[in-house]
Amino acid sequence: MRTWQPQRAVEIVAGTAPGGGLDRTARALVKAIEAAQALEVPLAVKNVPGDGARAAWAYMDERRGDPHFLAVSHPNLTTDRLVGLAAFDHRSYTQIAMLYTEYIAFAARTDSALRSGSDLLRRMGGDASSLSVALSTALGNPNHIAVARLVRYAGGDARAPLVRVFDSALDAVADVLSGRSEIAAVTVASTAHALASGQVRVLGVSAPHRLTGAYSAVPTWSEQSVDCIVGAWRGVAAAAGVGESHVAFWEGVLAQATATEEWRSDLARNAWTPSYLTGPALHRSLERERDEMAATLAELGLLRPDAAYSGRKTTERNV
Repeated sequence: MRTWQPQRAVEIVAGTAPGGGLDRTARALVKAIEAAQALEVPLAVKNVPGDGARAAWAYMDERRGDPHFLAVSHPNLTTDRLVGLAAFDHRSYTQIAMLYTEYIAFAARTDSALRSGSDLLRRMGGDASSLSVALSTALGNPNHIAVARLVRYAGGDARAPLVRVFDSALDAVADVLSGRSEIAAVTVASTAHALASGQVRVLGVSAPHRLTGAYSAVPTWSEQSVDCIVGAWRGVAAAAGVGESHVAFWEGVLAQATATEEWRSDLARNAWTPSYLTGPALHRSLERERDEMAATLAELGLLRPDAAYSGRKTTERNV
């Protein structure tokens, strides 16, 4: 029997503006929880964009011990610390569940000279320093790792491309559409509209198999003989200091929500791959990912263990 119930309205905090990747997760989760009728108190999304989604975690820091606030969790919690962008990581918060994994799309404008994955790989191997790539949220995240793996496979310097970082994947796509960046490397749901409307061509995705819907005609990098299977998970975390009874309650709510038809429909529509984990299995997965990310970032020359967090948002740099 549950020993705790929310006593007032609950917020799900998203570190991007409305329409951004973390916002999509939060709104899908609200819809699923409401469909499951798993709460008796109001539930709403709270958008706290800025600083590569780190503003949302600062917001959560101010709510230590309060289980009425949840946040959309993601791999940047690990990679931001590994590359020196933050002094915290996933262990600084109470991780409740991993929900799904979203893979990375490499998109160019339809009038770009880059018309295929082979074109992109040739460019990366021959003149990577002339390539501008738009990413979302932060250096060193799964999107950036996927870019670095492609460049390295092509024989180029993983530090060579000009990387432009935006708070939202939608802003990264807009940067490509404006012509400032040649490629956007963002989660697949963020390019779905531009792909369906014919504004972009997706040259490859970092999924282990072909995706469905608008992506059914897009080859994976594995199909193009490139070892680049990279995904970005999304999950739910509470602030530090919440108790076991709070975690148990939210695990029960999320189990109900992720069993609804509304949740399954959003998974399919957004090309999200279920990867639901809670409890010890979740924590083992996060620790394993941290070790793997550290090794990958070190191999690619992106690991900066001694870098101090400056508090400044990176907008453009070669790394």
